[in-house]
Amino acid sequence: MLEYVKGMDVSSLDEIEALGAKFYNHGEQGDLFAILKSYGTNYIRLRLWNDPKSESGEPYGAGNSDMDVTLRLAKRVKAAGLKFLLDYHYSDCWADPGKQRKPKAWRGYSVEELEQAVYDFTKETLQVFVKEGVAPDMVQVGNELSNGLLWPEGKVPNYDNIARFVSAGVRAVKEVVPTAKIMLHLDNGGNNALYREWFDNYTKRGEDFDIIGLSYYPFWHGSLEDLQNNMDDISGRYGKELIIAEVSMGHTTKDYAEYEKLAPQQRKGMATKPELCAKVPFPMTKEGQSDFMKAFLETVEKVPAHMGRGFFYWEPAWLPVCGSGWATDASIAYMEEKGPCGNEWANQALFDYDGNALPALEVIRDYKEN
Repeated sequence: MLEYVKGMDVSSLDEIEALGAKFYNHGEQGDLFAILKSYGTNYIRLRLWNDPKSESGEPYGAGNSDMDVTLRLAKRVKAAGLKFLLDYHYSDCWADPGKQRKPKAWRGYSVEELEQAVYDFTKETLQVFVKEGVAPDMVQVGNELSNGLLWPEGKVPNYDNIARFVSAGVRAVKEVVPTAKIMLHLDNGGNNALYREWFDNYTKRGEDFDIIGLSYYPFWHGSLEDLQNNMDDISGRYGKELIIAEVSMGHTTKDYAEYEKLAPQQRKGMATKPELCAKVPFPMTKEGQSDFMKAFLETVEKVPAHMGRGFFYWEPAWLPVCGSGWATDASIAYMEEKGPCGNEWANQALFDYDGNALPALEVIRDYKEN
């Protein structure tokens, strides 16, 4: 059985530290990885984008998670004595249920060429991590694959192509890092119908894997009871261990415009709009964040046969430093998304806007699996 994961996704760290971000624990400045480890963190998740810059070299922002950045962070993770989940997006920027844009270099490829490209990219990048002594302990083949990947060829309901593309990545992981656990990850963790349809179709066609990853954001994905019911069902239905690959909760509704130093029209603002906050039965305060984490951890604990194996908190350290946002003009053009840019996530971190550790970290530290 997989060890219990208390994980953190800090993929934006390289960028925000370069822009001046600092972290404090009880008033004392320290290294983020050391602080997180002191609060029980044992795993770090890092995303990998293929080529997060425009044809003319403009960076896509949001951590610019290319091979150089991810490798640099992976070395720090391992040096801190932590384990490492590598999260392949198979895109040059964000991949999620609303967008799964092909990497620029793969545009115009046939289905067969896309399948080969997934295999080659996965294999070649993993070989670099191995060579550099930082092989991942867990690999996520695709990110939030609810609507597929590499659109349009791999868009739901084309499960034949989805299985081909995902399986190519799975094969590469098994070949290069055979000890790594392999995760397949969907969003909307409270939606049992989604998980049944996707995994029923994939498991009939695709390569075997180890872990089902779920995203669960309480303001988007239903109640904790919905999450519980889905996990209870799919853990038995597919016989896979489960990890909440992304989770977060707000600690304040106070704006952070003064930190970003952007004009109002340049800021997208918080993802947790007031109407979304109203859906969550926990206030977006430091105490509410702590209470949510306690209830969330208890929910994961209840999955039968201890099949709920932990979580990764999403971007707990993405402070609202000037210059770091979820996108840039160049990445918005690539993703065909609407702007504006700015930081959408700072009020859901596990550090306040000045980088001070919040009480929810103590809840995580003190939680013991029964």
